[in-house]
Amino acid sequence: MRHVQKPARPFAHNNAIEREIMFDFFRKKTGSKAEAATPPIAPATAAAPNTQNINHQIQFQPDLIDHLVADHRRLLEVYGEIKQAFDAADYKLVSQGLDELRRGLQGHLLTENVRMYIYLDRHLASNEFNSELIRGFRREMDAIGKVAMNFLKKYEAIGVDNELAGAFAKDFETIGAVLVKRIEKEERDLYPLYMPHY
Repeated sequence: MRHVQKPARPFAHNNAIEREIMFDFFRKKTGSKAEAATPPIAPATAAAPNTQNINHQIQFQPDLIDHLVADHRRLLEVYGEIKQAFDAADYKLVSQGLDELRRGLQGHLLTENVRMYIYLDRHLASNEFNSELIRGFRREMDAIGKVAMNFLKKYEAIGVDNELAGAFAKDFETIGAVLVKRIEKEERDLYPLYMPHY
């Protein structure tokens, strides 16, 4: 059995953001007692939580786009690693790569939804054209995310069910093309809209 060294915590740069998202979620679920007992862990650029007005909870984060672009690069690297493993008929390694791709994609989509889309939606609300553009991007990404997650769920057992390999190559190529196109579109058209002041 071949030992494959995995990079340590490939999507670790989102940990502070994810912790803040989780604290926000639990604060809303448990009410003010949890707020007093558990202070939020937040990036230095975030404002203190204000449960009265969500507009003030989602603040501009200067390094967010860099993190999202780094996620894109890592997702594409993982995609390439999965392809190499599939070409070598190492289906166990394919399965591990698909799991990493799923976790990375879920974290990336969560960060985009909570940190970028909500921020842009709030700050561009008065600009009808850009507001509709943001909503369109979000709807499209939700649809792509569902298709990608269905693909990952369908093939998660490829490590133990080699019969899945027959249809995998074509589906994998299609998912890859969709992701590459979406990444290019986000970086070209969407990410430049994320600015500190409107």
